[in-house]
Amino acid sequence: MPGFEQFQRFWDRENECWMVKILPGEYYVSRGEEAISTVLGSCVSACVRDPARGLGGMNHFMLPEDAAVGPNDWLDPGIGLATRYGSYAMENLINDLLKLGAARERLEIKLFGGGRILAAMTDVGGRNIEFIRNYMTLEGYRVAAEDLGGTQPRKVVYFPGNGRARLRKLRPVENRIISHHEQLYLASLGRQAAGGDVELFE
Repeated sequence: MPGFEQFQRFWDRENECWMVKILPGEYYVSRGEEAISTVLGSCVSACVRDPARGLGGMNHFMLPEDAAVGPNDWLDPGIGLATRYGSYAMENLINDLLKLGAARERLEIKLFGGGRILAAMTDVGGRNIEFIRNYMTLEGYRVAAEDLGGTQPRKVVYFPGNGRARLRKLRPVENRIISHHEQLYLASLGRQAAGGDVELFE
């Protein structure tokens, strides 16, 4: 798809299809017979598609850890960058689908992630879940399916063409690896948010 050429596609033997793997802060849109995968700890992914058009996509986001702001403060343009990551991830994905001919009223949305795997920190996963549920309500979207919360990380494989999602809970050793990577990502979000001079919306 135009705008997504930088993503590497590989042949997945298990699912017998082309696969794209996305990382925290990324999203991907497809109208082909390929799949999108990601691994989630505290982060949340929304899998969104238009069943009538056979196109869809997935995002992967985490809110910066900032106890001074609430889950709805992303609505306030004066708050700054720290609270905008979730809404930015959702709007980018949905707007790209709409540009390709999807209809807002037909969107089918499935939500995954938000586990509490960063035990030494505040409940980042819980904040991500609270955000996405509030966002869905405020924007008037319906959740077709979800697997949120808990303490285990997840691997999600999404097939935009038919809307199928495959979910696998991961082992404790994988939990430690994901926790380490998410702590690094969370720290990078904090540094970006502290700058306060990045405008995400045009």
